[in-house]
Amino acid sequence: MILIRECEGHDELEACVRLQVETWGYDQADVIPRKAFMVMQKIGGQLIGAFDSSLPGASAQGDPKSLVGFAMSLPGVKAGEKNGMEPRAYLHSHMLAVKEAYRNRGLGAQLKLEQRREALARGIQHMEWTFDPLEIKNAWLNIHKLGAYVRTYRVNFYGVSSSRLQGGLPTDRLLAEWRLDSPRVTASLGGNPAAHQTEDRILVPASIYQWKASDKNRERAVAVQLENRRKFQHAFARGLAVLGFSRDADGNGIFELGPLSQPGLGI
Repeated sequence: MILIRECEGHDELEACVRLQVETWGYDQADVIPRKAFMVMQKIGGQLIGAFDSSLPGASAQGDPKSLVGFAMSLPGVKAGEKNGMEPRAYLHSHMLAVKEAYRNRGLGAQLKLEQRREALARGIQHMEWTFDPLEIKNAWLNIHKLGAYVRTYRVNFYGVSSSRLQGGLPTDRLLAEWRLDSPRVTASLGGNPAAHQTEDRILVPASIYQWKASDKNRERAVAVQLENRRKFQHAFARGLAVLGFSRDADGNGIFELGPLSQPGLGI
C-alpha cells in the first residue's frame, strides 16, 4: 500500500536527499541538502512523500526506509499579469522523484495531485515547474494528464548538470503553468482534456533517450534539441502555447501548440 503524505523529521528528509542521488546521479554540487528541505517546509513549501507500507519493517505511518518517491515545491510570489493586479502567492514544484522499481504506476501523478490538494486547501491556485522538452513521459504527464500548459522556453536554465539523465546536453527547460482550479485542469484530471485548436506541432523522437545515453549518437540528440528549441521559441514569439501532447504508434512525442485566446480552453 502506498501512503502519500508530508515528509516528517530529519530522517525522512535525509531519505529524500538520498533519493535525489539515486534518481539523477547528482554529485554534491547539485544535491539539495536536508537543511534546505527543512527550511523550505517552514516557509510555506511542500515536501510530500510516497511511502510503501508493505515493505518489510515499514510502519503503518511510513518511515524513511519505505520512502519510494517525493515531490518538493518552493513558495513564491508572482506579479500580477495585468496592470493593477495584486501580486499572488504560488508554488514552484522543483523536484519529483520516484524509485525506478515504482515508475510507470501513476505514482508521479499521485504526488502531483496531493500537491494540488494541499495548495488549494491553503488558497493557492497556481503552480509552476520546469521540465526537459526531450522527456516524453514527463510531457505526457504534465500536459495531457494534469492539464498544464506552456508558453515559455528557457535555454540552458540550470547550466551544467551532473544528472546522468541530462546526457551532457544543455539544460533547456519548458515552464509548465498549472492553474489548479481551472476547468481545463479539472477536465484533464477527469480523463477528458478540453479540445483545442492546433496550429503547430513539434516532435520528439522516441529514440531520444538512447541517443542521449550514447557517446556515438549524442550529436543526434543535440541536433534535435537545437531544432526543437528554435521551433518552440518561434511558436511562443507568435503567441502560441503548448496546449496538448500526444504519442504516435512509434512512441514519438508530439507537442500540440495553439493560441491561448481560443474559446473553450477553460484556462
